Amino acid sequence: MNYVVAVRALCEFTARRGDLDLRFTPAPTSLEGMAGHLTVAGRRTSSYETEIALTGTHRNLTVRGRADGYDPRARRLEEIKTFRGDLARMPANHRTLHWAQALVYGHLLCRARGLAGLDVALVYFDIGSQKETVLTQTHTARELEIFFVEQCESFLDWAVQEDAHRIARNAALAALQFPHGQFRSGQRELAVSVYRAARDGKPLMAQAPTGIGKTLATIFPLLKACAADQIERVFFLTAKTPGRALALDAIETLHRSAASSSGRLPLRTLELVARDKACEHPDKACNGDSCPLARGFYDRLDAARATALDSPRLDRAAVREAALSHEICPYYLAQELARWADVVVGDYNYYYDGSAMLYALTQINQWRVGVLVDEAHNLLDRARHMYTASLDQAAFRAARKNAPTTLRRPLERLQREWSALKRAQTDTYQVYDDVPEKLLQAAQNLIGAVTDQLADAPLSIDATSLRFFFDAMHFVTLAEQFGEHSIFDITLSADRYAPRDKTSATLCVRNVIPAPFLAPRYAAAHTTVMFSGTLNPYHFYRDTLGLPDHTQWLDVEGPFRAEQLEVRVAANVSTRWRDRERSLAPIVDLIATQYASQPGNYLGFLSSFDYLQQVVELMRERHPALPVWAQQPGMDEAARDAFLARFRTMNQGVGFAVLGGAFSEGVDLVGQQLIGAFIATLGLPQMNDVNEQMRRTMDAKFGSGYDYMYLYPGLRKVVQAAGRVIRTEQDRGVVHLIDDRYRRPEVRRLLPSWWVVR
Repeated sequence: MNYVVAVRALCEFTARRGDLDLRFTPAPTSLEGMAGHLTVAGRRTSSYETEIALTGTHRNLTVRGRADGYDPRARRLEEIKTFRGDLARMPANHRTLHWAQALVYGHLLCRARGLAGLDVALVYFDIGSQKETVLTQTHTARELEIFFVEQCESFLDWAVQEDAHRIARNAALAALQFPHGQFRSGQRELAVSVYRAARDGKPLMAQAPTGIGKTLATIFPLLKACAADQIERVFFLTAKTPGRALALDAIETLHRSAASSSGRLPLRTLELVARDKACEHPDKACNGDSCPLARGFYDRLDAARATALDSPRLDRAAVREAALSHEICPYYLAQELARWADVVVGDYNYYYDGSAMLYALTQINQWRVGVLVDEAHNLLDRARHMYTASLDQAAFRAARKNAPTTLRRPLERLQREWSALKRAQTDTYQVYDDVPEKLLQAAQNLIGAVTDQLADAPLSIDATSLRFFFDAMHFVTLAEQFGEHSIFDITLSADRYAPRDKTSATLCVRNVIPAPFLAPRYAAAHTTVMFSGTLNPYHFYRDTLGLPDHTQWLDVEGPFRAEQLEVRVAANVSTRWRDRERSLAPIVDLIATQYASQPGNYLGFLSSFDYLQQVVELMRERHPALPVWAQQPGMDEAARDAFLARFRTMNQGVGFAVLGGAFSEGVDLVGQQLIGAFIATLGLPQMNDVNEQMRRTMDAKFGSGYDYMYLYPGLRKVVQAAGRVIRTEQDRGVVHLIDDRYRRPEVRRLLPSWWVVR
């Protein structure tokens, strides 16, 4: 056994004690942190070394990392920490962790260079004042070795246990058989391609139809790759809660299969849920002074972790039970368990957003991970949202009104720059070549002042103001990374509370192409598998999501036959905006005619709630005997369940929904629960100022602006919605595509190849 651990991970395991304390601490941005390290290094002598790669072993444990700096003349190793505010307010347990890292690096350097001893220094660099506070200890090599051995011994018991777990896991996975005896049509092809992607360390895009068991066909081969030691762990990422449930159910199927044949499967699967769903005390702050589950968190973490890992299925309920039995926070116990899980199931944001935990852990620990991206067509819109930030002037005025007096000057400076841009703007919507420098400087200055204020008086800013300041931090972060992948725009809107001209200006750094932000995530993973029933055309998703050119492509032929689905085009109807009024009667009569010829359950999809309501009202007026029910804006989970229950209880009629909404995908209505769909739209995004600017940006980058912005996303929603009808090889149904544009060749090419369109 040889267990490898990063210096930071080792010290976090052995040296963290005391409370969980998530009171806002004014940490520098990553760019400020890097700049701070460069500033400190620039003040040293020419012989000063930076980013020194170091490795050391104790027994069967290998420890590796990069020391921040070393001055060979002074024989001083430095661990540099950037911060803002009053250093005296830093919790003692943070300082203890920093010293542990510095001393471990000190030992590794002494061993690597044959040094008899050296000075070990913590260099705290204040981003605001640019001042250094240097704390120094002098140690012999022997003293540093003793400290290093103590940390390793503390970790080794756990490491030995973990290595035994991994050996047992890999042996069980090597013996694991596919649980259903034989693969479904197309399922084996997908599984083989996923395994090869892991073996070769390449990304894969796989389009595979509903009904072949994509979830199991992607998880199973990656677990086999774990058995072959090609990867260490699997991240299964989803856009929606049902996707998490499918993944957990698939892994439970593997556990049952193993139990019936080879025995227990020692595979740890962790479900990550949102903080607001896991929090036990939403009325309390995340610190030991406020929340009892934060008090002494790290003192009780070891025991809670051991309890949790006795169970292979670490879903929300299991993690909660383990956490509360040791009186610690379930949400943050789950965050800790991510380090020790074999499979992690969670939302896209845990790996792909700007502060993604799983991505950070992968980098720090140099894990070899396989990333599975479920329903990957959703990642484009989700990633755009992750890397977009807007500032609303009405929210700014509220924050300014309630902010402490110490923030008055930076707020006034930002107000001046904001108002100057608003006065100079002649149109309601305007795009700028870049984020104006004076505006950005004013926002950066405000963030610096806010972080200093919070360092001095953490409770001095109310929740409303704090929310705006956090939005401003996100805005500044993205503005500092501004490029051709995004646009900066200002939108003017009416605001009766605004002074003088009664308008507000909303500033937005709007991401159009998330590729540059996502590309490092693919590079960090050993393999990434993007899979969905709709990834056509593949070059659109490869380009916008930033997958490398060597990404492999697989288009799985599904098990469905043309005779299962009758696809008809109503070419005498236009659903364009200008033709909406004239389209209502033909749509309503078409639905009624189909229902009269074959009563059953149908779904009708419209492009908006307004259009939907007009169709429903006319349907009730012209065909009152036909049962109808409709999706409402903002439906909660209970209301959505009630909508779907009408289909599952076999009450015949037509349910109306908005295309691209909650009922367009992820809905499984088999057999007679759904026998047809009417899609009265091409699903094209609305043509407005913002979307037109995004089209121009796409056109400049890829040369296919209209297709990339409108056609491909629209037809993807159509195919997803139509896919609700045929869910198994036994299903039969009909889909009516209602719009004359469905006759166009460029549209027909984007429809599934197995459809026969009449």
